[in-house]
Parts: sequence; structure tokens; C-alpha cells
Amino acid sequence: MVAEALTYRYRPTVSFELMPPRRPEAAPKFWETARRLVATNPDFVSVTYGAGGGDRATARQVVATLLEGTPVLPIAHLTCVGASREDVSAVVDEFLEAGVRSFLALRGDPPRDQPDWRPPADGVHSSIELVALLREVEARRCAVDPAAAVRGAARPLTVAVATFPDGNRQAGTTRAQEVHRLLEKQQAGASFAITQLFYAADSYTDFVTEARAAGVTIPILAGLMPATEPRRLRRVEELTGVPAPQHLLDALDALPDPEAQHAYGTAFGVELAQRVLDAGAPGLHVYTFNKYRPALDLLEGVHLGGRTPHGVPDLARRPLVPSIPTQAPAV
Repeated sequence: MVAEALTYRYRPTVSFELMPPRRPEAAPKFWETARRLVATNPDFVSVTYGAGGGDRATARQVVATLLEGTPVLPIAHLTCVGASREDVSAVVDEFLEAGVRSFLALRGDPPRDQPDWRPPADGVHSSIELVALLREVEARRCAVDPAAAVRGAARPLTVAVATFPDGNRQAGTTRAQEVHRLLEKQQAGASFAITQLFYAADSYTDFVTEARAAGVTIPILAGLMPATEPRRLRRVEELTGVPAPQHLLDALDALPDPEAQHAYGTAFGVELAQRVLDAGAPGLHVYTFNKYRPALDLLEGVHLGGRTPHGVPDLARRPLVPSIPTQAPAV
């Protein structure tokens, strides 16, 4: 019993990112993915929406469904780019009224087809300001509504933020600047951080070391993407500016079929995940792109495939994939 308690106490957190379906015909596949992921009893699931917030209503519906029909904690993504302070406050109120108590506060991306675009003067201009606004809206609701104050005391508002261990290439920031920004997010009221994806353990460990030295104390989760599809890796580079290692792309391209790519990419992800966990990462946040198999195989490889209802880790029964070489095989 003591061994079980200690194992559970120090178990890393497991969480997933889901993207709501953009078309009605995609909904059944999406909900099957959600069902498979929720069945592993993750610590939370974050629900994103597309650039510009075009499918925000669908995201709210997904969050509400998860709240009402599953035991999982949903975290609602919230962006502020291009929105006025009044509009963002109204959206926050809607989420809070629906029972949402956890947010991932993001600035969001400006419109790509508008090179001369400028944020509105009365807008929320950064994720730092958004964190502060979330706290302000919650405080205002608690001040005017005693019931809301009680609910807030029982279920405190949680605000997660993103952070960029190798700097934000799209914003042109360095690692040192991102460390400083994370400290500012913490001071504004952030509860914990999730990193942008990375492909080398040093990216995470060096960033955490610098952040701790700067005074950041909140937990920093390692954000990982299963590296099983070379096409996906290249597309993510276009979207985020984070390039996959050339040796990984070469190795995947040289393999004969998707199953071989899946095995190799999973092994790469397992090794990376294990290294950051061994270095003290408090948890793994998996960017699923709405595909459950790569995410679950990655977690099974590091023996985090799920939990029993009693909280004891359901360890993987077998090694999923062999260790991978550090360089690509010869083509």
C-alpha cells in the first residue's frame, strides 16, 4: 500500500490537446478520438479553436459536452488577438456561466491575409494582459455574487499559459525573452505553463533551468507532438516555425510504409518523453491533432498509458517499440 501511494503521488500528469471538428461530417471521428483519450483518465484535456476564433462556438460546445458527460477536466483555449477588452470579458463570462473553471490564455495569431493589420486600441494585446483580465473578471463576479464567491473558493480559477523553450520564431523572441515573458505571466496570475513542441530534451531542460533561475515557480509541462508523420511535421513547421530535425525527417521518408513510420516516430517520441520525465518534467501534454493512436502509443511507451479509477498507474504491459538510433538510417 505504501509503495502504491508513493507511485501515485509522484506520477507525472498526462493531458491532451483536441481540436473541435470544423465540419459536421468530421464530428463522429472527433468524438471517437475524444472517447479513446478520455478513457485513459487524463488529468485534463485542452480544447483549441482555429486561427481568428472562427470555430469558437464549436469549441464551447465541446467543452460543455466534456463537462457534462465525462469525468475529465476540460481546459478552454482563449485568445484575444483582434478582440476588444469588452468582447473578451463577455466570452469569459459565457465560459464561466457554463461552468468552465480552467483556461489556456493565448494571444492568438493575427490575420495572415492582412499584412497591414493592427490590433484595436481598446483590445487585449498580449497573453499577459489576458491572464490579468481573466483574474479581473473572476474577481468582479465574486465581488457581486456571494454564490460565485463560494464556488470560486471551492473550485479556484486555473489559468494556464503557453511558453516557448527555444524562443517564439513567429514573434522573433529569444529563449531569454520567453523566460522573462513567462515570469510576467506568472506575476499576472498564471497557474502553470505548457511548452510549445520541441524535438530535443535540452530545449526543455535548459529552458526550465533558466526559468527557475529567473524566479519562475509555476509548473512547466512538456508539450510533445507524436513524430509519426513526416507530412505533419513539415506542416507544423509552417504553422509554428519549429523545424523537425532533418535526420528525423530523412529517417521517416526512407521508411517503406505508414506503419514503419509510426513505429520509428513513436520510438523517437518515447525516448524524448522519457528524457524530460527523467529530468523532472511534472507532466506531458500531447498535441494529438485529433489522432488517438500516436498519442496513446507514445504514453504507453513511457508507462503512462492510463490510470485505474483508484488512481494507481496502469503501466504498459510490454515495451511498445525498440530504442531508436540518434541518426537516420542510410537511404
